[in-house]
Amino acid sequence: MTEQPYASLASIYRYPVKGLTPEPLTDVALTPGQTLPADRRYAIENGPIGFDPAAPQYFPKTQFLMLMRNERLAALRSRYDDASHTLTIRKDDAEVAQADLQSAEGRAAIEAYFATNFADELRGPPKVLFAEGHSFSDVPRKVVSIINLASVADLEKTIGQPVHPLRFRGNLHVSDWPAWHEFDLLDRTLRIGDVRLKVVKRIVRCAATNVDPDTSARDLTIPKTLLQTYGHADCGIYAEVIDGGRIAAGDRIEVEA
Repeated sequence: MTEQPYASLASIYRYPVKGLTPEPLTDVALTPGQTLPADRRYAIENGPIGFDPAAPQYFPKTQFLMLMRNERLAALRSRYDDASHTLTIRKDDAEVAQADLQSAEGRAAIEAYFATNFADELRGPPKVLFAEGHSFSDVPRKVVSIINLASVADLEKTIGQPVHPLRFRGNLHVSDWPAWHEFDLLDRTLRIGDVRLKVVKRIVRCAATNVDPDTSARDLTIPKTLLQTYGHADCGIYAEVIDGGRIAAGDRIEVEA
């Protein structure tokens, strides 16, 4: 059984390299207990942290280059090709780096770009990190992040200027829920076709959301505004995939009774 309100999956995004460009997907296959395929598959280490690819463990986002502290990342436009493992980075409409992230030479080329262009923001040599099956998510568990577009629109009214939903770097954007309805869904199960996801956590927002994803300007104070207006700094929810399958933009989302 399901209950109202019904909603729609407006769009799907993945983030192959933590802190770099979101990539829109028309559809994607989800696997139980996993993130979106290749989501946060790579991260750029900001000085040595002791990451062991043979026994990967969670590290907080502050150990990597990321938008909360390194807003200039938003000025880059990156694209990751799954088949060739190639990351292409552009800035101001010019290609500034391209390399195969599965090769030592390729990783070194990307590391050299950040060592040169982000030198003032580095605590040590940058290093491209990867481990098979690991995701450099902001949380230890493997989850899918969900953004309610009506909540973003409500926040936009409060601020009095546009708030791009991509500030929140979510995987699934949902339309047709009432504003902040997502917070009523903790421990509930969502169904998208054959896929079922259990909502497990609200997402507490950090200063990364203050950065405009188009201009890279740090032009808003979203966590502060959330706290002052709503009494919390949350926007969005995390969900774990419990039944897998393929989902596509435009699919209907239902809440199981």
